[in-house]
Amino acid sequence: MADHFFTAEPTSADVRRTVTARIWGREYTFTTSSGVFSRDRLDLGTSILLHEAPVPTTGGTYLDLGTGYGPIACALAVEDPQAQVWAVDVNTRALELTAENAKAAGVAGRVHASLVEDVPEDVRFDQIWSNPAIHIGKPELHKMLLHWLARLAPDGVGWFVVGKNLGADSLQRWLGEQGYPCERIASAKGFRVLRVTATNEDPAPS
Repeated sequence: MADHFFTAEPTSADVRRTVTARIWGREYTFTTSSGVFSRDRLDLGTSILLHEAPVPTTGGTYLDLGTGYGPIACALAVEDPQAQVWAVDVNTRALELTAENAKAAGVAGRVHASLVEDVPEDVRFDQIWSNPAIHIGKPELHKMLLHWLARLAPDGVGWFVVGKNLGADSLQRWLGEQGYPCERIASAKGFRVLRVTATNEDPAPS
């Protein structure tokens, strides 16, 4: 069976290549490989998220949820020199690539490529950035989002991009029902960019 990008331990040959991307006015060259998300280019949804959401410069602690080979994490760390960025994925090959790309971008000391269980429990996030893995299925997606949104700082915000035809509008409604105010800030090329804010209330059970 072929690997999915959310396969924990890809069995496909580790065939590496480089891709270039322009993010927030800077040119990047990333190393990618088979068995990771969007290995041939910067994914369109990710590109739209980075174009529509504001560049962070507050020196906070950020989470790149489902980092892939790390383009969001690297860009966050480069743009915000005081930031600490946790780049989380289930795919160990993706995490290896993220660490390599962070080193190439000069931000290895502030990008923490980590499995879910390796993120310290006391870390709280000022911002969460994600092009979430919708294809893991709605129950697992909801479980994942509730887990990480509960770790937003009191004034924290999440930025998500989701395809309209993959349930972006229903996800927006569901997030609001869980006690996380969610607004659509942009629509482009079949994608919605959502802004989610932290809540001081206990979220509804999933």
